[in-house]
Amino acid sequence: MTPGSDDPLDAEHSAGLVVDARGTILRCTPAAESLLRCSAAELHGRRLRDLLAVPARWREVLEQRDGPVWEGRAELAPDGGGEVEFRVLPLVDGDGDGERAGETREFLVLGAPRVMVAQWRQGHAFMRELFLQDRIGLAVLDNELRLVRTNTHLLPYSGVPSVLNGARLGDFLREADVRVIESRLRDVLTTGVPLVGLDVEVHTQVDPGPGTIMALSAFRLQGAEGLVMGVTALFVDVTDQRLSRRRLDLLHRATTVLSTNLSAEEITRDLTEVLVPALADVAAVDVAEAVFTYEEPAPEHHHDHTLRRTAAAGPVPGGLATGEVVEVDTGGVLSGRVWSHRVEKSVEPADALGPAHGMSAWLRARGSLLGRIRVGRGDDRPPFTREDLALLEEIASRAALVVDNARRYARERNAAVGLQRSLLPSSTTATPTVRTASVYLPTDTATGVSGDWFDVIPLSSARVALVVGDVVGHGLQATATMARLRTAVQTLADLDLEPDELLTHLDDLVSQFVIDADGAQAMRPPGTEIAFGSFGATCLYMTYDPVTRRCLVASAGHPPPVLVAPDGSTAYVDVSPGPPLGVGGLPFEPVEVEVPDDSVLALYTDGLIERGHADLDEGMAAFREALSAALVPGRLLEEVGPEVVRGLVPGPLSDDVTLLLATVRGVPESDSATWSFPADPSVVSAARARVLDQLSRWGLDELAFTTELVASELVTNAIRYAGGPLELRLIRAASLICEVSDGSGTQPRMRRAHATEEGGRGLFLIAQLTDRWGSRYTRTGKTIWTEQALPPRG
Repeated sequence: MTPGSDDPLDAEHSAGLVVDARGTILRCTPAAESLLRCSAAELHGRRLRDLLAVPARWREVLEQRDGPVWEGRAELAPDGGGEVEFRVLPLVDGDGDGERAGETREFLVLGAPRVMVAQWRQGHAFMRELFLQDRIGLAVLDNELRLVRTNTHLLPYSGVPSVLNGARLGDFLREADVRVIESRLRDVLTTGVPLVGLDVEVHTQVDPGPGTIMALSAFRLQGAEGLVMGVTALFVDVTDQRLSRRRLDLLHRATTVLSTNLSAEEITRDLTEVLVPALADVAAVDVAEAVFTYEEPAPEHHHDHTLRRTAAAGPVPGGLATGEVVEVDTGGVLSGRVWSHRVEKSVEPADALGPAHGMSAWLRARGSLLGRIRVGRGDDRPPFTREDLALLEEIASRAALVVDNARRYARERNAAVGLQRSLLPSSTTATPTVRTASVYLPTDTATGVSGDWFDVIPLSSARVALVVGDVVGHGLQATATMARLRTAVQTLADLDLEPDELLTHLDDLVSQFVIDADGAQAMRPPGTEIAFGSFGATCLYMTYDPVTRRCLVASAGHPPPVLVAPDGSTAYVDVSPGPPLGVGGLPFEPVEVEVPDDSVLALYTDGLIERGHADLDEGMAAFREALSAALVPGRLLEEVGPEVVRGLVPGPLSDDVTLLLATVRGVPESDSATWSFPADPSVVSAARARVLDQLSRWGLDELAFTTELVASELVTNAIRYAGGPLELRLIRAASLICEVSDGSGTQPRMRRAHATEEGGRGLFLIAQLTDRWGSRYTRTGKTIWTEQALPPRG
């Protein structure tokens, strides 16, 4: 046996008996006393066969002999050691020939429990095979971290010496790697805590290139009495597995950022930040210009393509800046490639990459070229491999689909927003009594624009209607519904209906939308239904009378307007909102409020007050504060709206935002005159006289004849057909307005009189002499009005 071996059948460790040729015990070791549970005196002179559990099987034991030195197995009595394995060695006497004529020499019998021997043999075989296998590297190091023993797994690596006994890791590995490895091995030596599965990157001194990734495990070696003898390190080359996992992780992260939004700029910016430094030192993405102009990109087989640099990451020296456009001739070949500037001088130069190694992967989707991704590495990193190119091409294929979806979405959204804006009035309007400025921001969600709208509608008698509404849902369906509602509001406003009556008619119209949609769905074949969604909407309708300086407001489920007084104080108009349009069942209640000159009325949609506020009251309070801060004296109304919106909705919009601001200024008292008359034909001449006198004061004698005739006809008709007291009013505003109000609810009807009729020509003459005329219901009856253009100022 090997000296110092821990073989349980070694003379140094096992129980020993010296016996003669007849099997009589002559001497024993203390270990034998312990194993056989007998003292030396008790064992002396006993026969080996008597120690067996079945002495009659002694012959079977002897039959195991196969030479001078032999081994066997025996079953001892349970209290005498149980099943044991033994080894028999002949003892050489002092003469040296080992035998005398007619005599048998003595023998040394070594024994140990069979279980102990089996365990030792298994461990010995395990260690032998462990050092012989070449799939797991094995190194034994002493307390000074010098190599004592290794298997052959270390040898295939370039720069590793063929003889390692006594060498240090620093003799052949890079210093930085040695510091990491030895630090962890010393921790194992000191604490005894094993190290399991630590990934370390290893570079030899003669070949510091890409290096090798090793999974390192280690445990401390201790002797029988706890003496630390060193450390054993096991290492596995996991370079391919780790690189594959890194590529998969990179692909996963790239896929994640590609799915975050539908903006080509943001997509490519996030993608370059993923590629650097995980894959490359620099990265640049160029996207087809058609993506940003809402056109179809050129087919991939074309040679010439116009690309825009949309994103770059890493130290990009020179080249194209983000946003610049370049013409690229692909030669009709769109295969990816890996290049080295030091080798392939003729390959397309990396104008904005700089490093010595690079790749080209094209963005292609649905037969079109949408751009390219280019990445580069410096000399301090290993060149790209075919696996790296395959990874970049996979990322490019996914990015191409996302960019194409972003292009399609941007095109559709641009069309929807363009349609939405075309259906809205001008952002600013100006009349002698009302000046407005508006802000409309479409939602940023993928479902498209919503159904927000506003309107400024001139009414009779210098009055103005301010409208704001919001249709439930998003997309073209909401836009179409909005257009129908805005048209309906304009039509109803032209009838000069009161706000509550107008909303009632509008509510009936929305209810009809639902009925029509249900009927259309029922007529469609199964499986082809269209998801129209809800036709619900909210609306606020407000009229402003510059003569009385009063507003009349009604709401269909819409937030109340804000009144900003000339002194800067703000307050919400205390309007009682009715149900949203299309719900029905409850009336709409109008509210009248006085509005001083130079006040500002703010109408809006809920997207402005709900953004970032869990509580609606908080959003409304923030809106009031923003208005008060922005509406400083002398500031243009066009500047106030954008500032308020920016402060309240700084980020991406989940809903459309609409804000309509209106500064009001009433008609001066000197520019209006009102007279009341009884229903007596004799007052017609007095009414004409009052009109002529007032026109003379205003310097409008040019309009005297026409206005006198109009007033005479209107007063006469009121006396003849309405009865009761009547009121005559002249207003000088953007035009000359003549009104006659009475208590009758009967509307006049213009007709052509026959040649034989004496009457019936009044309204026909009025229509011929004035620019506009009409009638409207009031809470006490009706008003007939006319308008005439003012003569140019001399």
